Amino acid sequence: MTATQKHTLDPNKWIANYGDYLLNYGYSRLSSREVAEDLLQDTFMSALKTMEGFRGDSSEQTWLTAIFKRKIIDYYRKKSTQNELNESKINSPFKDSGFLEGHWEKSRAPKDWSDRDPNSIHQKEFQSILEECISYLPEKLRGVFILKVMEEMESEDVCKELGCSASNFWVILHRARLRLRECIENNWLNE
Repeated sequence: MTATQKHTLDPNKWIANYGDYLLNYGYSRLSSREVAEDLLQDTFMSALKTMEGFRGDSSEQTWLTAIFKRKIIDYYRKKSTQNELNESKINSPFKDSGFLEGHWEKSRAPKDWSDRDPNSIHQKEFQSILEECISYLPEKLRGVFILKVMEEMESEDVCKELGCSASNFWVILHRARLRLRECIENNWLNE
């Protein structure tokens, strides 16, 4: 495509051309097929309503993915305002008193991952376990983790999108990582 040619939209082919790609993209970030399907439908509706604003600078797929990404961010923003994290005290893996305060509880300390071959068949197994573990996270923890780690958004942007303070963001991200580590160790390292 030359610099003067512009991309065009063909809504009649969106589902056939991009439906599977977008659904997989959404499912990997939402861990719920039903929510991914709903947001994908919203994405197509929004795209139809805003077609006149499409300048043709990007491909249809890139444009639809950007709209879908925005819908996912909005979904997590709404979930974060519902204050789903009503846990008064997370079962912490750290000692909370005495001279060892802040050190790992022996039974909950990280396991040794060094014996895993990064180029082995275990990579696919690990990926599926990671996706499953992400799906077990509470919505708020999942949203922060996905936006920060998978979408690679800047921390400040995640805070703005989800309406949380920087310190709360880091606590949520830390909790998400702890839970993921524990889930992965329980489901992958205990072979």
